[in-house]
Order: sequence, then C-alpha cells, then structure tokens
Amino acid sequence: MIVVEQLQKSYQDASGRAVSALHDVSLTVEEGEFYVLLGPSGSGKTTTLRAIAGLEHPDTGLIEMAGEAVFSSDRGVCIPTERRPIAMVFQSYALWPHMSVFENIAFPLRRGLRRIPAADLRPRVERAAGLLSLQDYLGRSVSQLSGGQQQRVALARAIALEPAVLLMDEPLSNLDARLRSRLRVELKELTRALGITTVYVTHDQGEAMVMGDRIAVMEAGRMLQEGKPDQLYQQPGSLAVARFLGDMNLIDAAISGQRDGVLEVACAAGTLLVRGETASHARNVTLGFRPEDARLATAPQGHTSGLRATVKARHYLGPSQLYQLDVAGTPVQVQAPKHLIFAPGATVFIEVDPHHCMVFETTPNT
Repeated sequence: MIVVEQLQKSYQDASGRAVSALHDVSLTVEEGEFYVLLGPSGSGKTTTLRAIAGLEHPDTGLIEMAGEAVFSSDRGVCIPTERRPIAMVFQSYALWPHMSVFENIAFPLRRGLRRIPAADLRPRVERAAGLLSLQDYLGRSVSQLSGGQQQRVALARAIALEPAVLLMDEPLSNLDARLRSRLRVELKELTRALGITTVYVTHDQGEAMVMGDRIAVMEAGRMLQEGKPDQLYQQPGSLAVARFLGDMNLIDAAISGQRDGVLEVACAAGTLLVRGETASHARNVTLGFRPEDARLATAPQGHTSGLRATVKARHYLGPSQLYQLDVAGTPVQVQAPKHLIFAPGATVFIEVDPHHCMVFETTPNT
C-alpha cells in the first residue's frame, strides 16, 4: 500500500546551516498493516509521516501509495495532500470547538475534494460515530466532552472519509495512562476490523509493542531496525535499539572464548554464556540481558556461569519483585518471583540462559 524509498529531508537552522532531518529513509507498508514509527523526539518519525501525508516536501526520494507515485523527485511529482487517499489524526485533535460532534465529523465530507452527496452525509457520520461509541453525543459541543471523547471524535472524522491509509501522529499522548491503555487496544481492533492501512507515530515503547504489526525504530533521521515487535525485543540489531526498546541491562565486557556456537563473555563480576554469532570479531563488547530473563541465586549453581552482585533495593510489583543490584559498579535490574526475598546488602548471583544473553559491538557511535 505504501512504498517509501531513500527519502531525504533537510532544514536550515537559525544560522542558515543545513540540518539533515531524514537520511535515506526507506520502508514498505502492506495493505491492512498497522505500521509504527518509533523513536525519541527529533528522530525523524513525524517528518516521515508528514512527508507521506504531503505536509512536508522531501528533498529527494520516492513515495508511492497503492502503486501510484504521490512524490518523486526524479519525475517531478508531488501530489497535494487533499488528493492523496489518506486521513490524518493529529496529537492536538484539531477539532472545531464551536461545532457539535456531528458537524466536526461531517466537516470534511461537506467540503473539499472528498465531499459526498447530502443524502449520504448523515448515514456516513452516524456509522463512523457508532464505531467509536459516539452515537449518543452527536448533538453535543465538542467542548463539553472529555479528552478521550474528543480523541474519538477526531478518529471518527478520519474514519468517515473511508481512507485507504490512516496516518496518526501520537494521537493518545494527551490522555491519562489508564485511558491510553484502553484506547490503544480499541484503536488497533478498529483499524483491523475496517481493513485500513495505518501508519502510527509514537515515542512510547509499550504503545508500539501493543499496537504494531511491524515497528521501525528511528534515531537522528535514520531507520535503525525494522521488524515485528517480538523480533525487535528479543533480537535488537544494535546497541542503540537495545537501549531504546524496553528495559535492558548493559555491562561492559570482553569475549574470552568461543566454542560450539557459544560465546564466553567476561566482565569484572563474572562470566555469562551467549549462544549465537559474535558481534563482528570485536573483543570488547557490551553484554546485554533483560530483567525478566535473569534469575537470582544465593550461590553459583555448579559450574554454570553467573555474575556476582550486591542487592541495593527491592521493589514489590505484585506478581513479582524488582531488584536493583550493583554488578561491579554497574547498576542492573532483575525481575524475580514475589516469594524470592533478598535484603539490601545481600550478595546474590545472576544467572541468564545463553539464549537470552546478547552481545553488542562497542563502537564510538553506540
């Protein structure tokens, strides 16, 4: 449904110097897919979304929708936003405060290139409102609605256009945590039921994991890695992705041996085994493992690997305990069963299955 190839975009700063916002960004979104652009502020995710929408004019590259070029620097093509088969939902909702819910949803259907016959207007608006549970609020002013209800109006307005592509720029970021958690599930189910191809921008890692069929992690205008949520979480391709996506313990280490596809990775507190290929042929690496993949013990178990640690603090999470540990001067977190209790100051040993350990080449760029 969407093809983006080698998109470049730069701006001028206050001194007139060119600042690059996008570096050769390329991606493909399949029909009906929920595709998430994830990254911190300034990563280029919103610029990419706005370029797809036609709200930003890239310097070079190609953007296709449903097989048709909507932007091509080589061919001199730039289809305006209103002629692209899209609808967009903004972070700010962008509602008309003096209008009713009905009129806000109906507005783009009354005006512009995608206006529809008057006889079709009310059924279209009521259908979109019903999908977002707004049918009882159509006569109200949007200023009388809660933040969650206003966001539903913005979504209903976009869905009423029956777009081939739905673009969303952090649409849930202004809502409280509980409402955001509920709406992200409802939104994913709604777009799937309607079969709408969706590109969604967020800086929230949990939101991306819940909603995305595939996720593209961006940083400094570049695509770092793309894949399904479980692939990115379990197999981050770089130290930058590992740092950004979920909680990851990272320890400076060195490869001390390798045998039968298993690396022996040593640090000041001990040794862990890592199954898989080494990060290039680097000797000095960063050892990584997630808090939920580690186990705590009072003593080394036989001849298995492990790291010696000191308990700094324990936090009760209900179904589990979160331990903050010191591993030879490096802070580490381990999630343990709720019945496993260690007091601050206690010495423990961290064990990690070789399949759940990772090594990353340490370079100046990471």
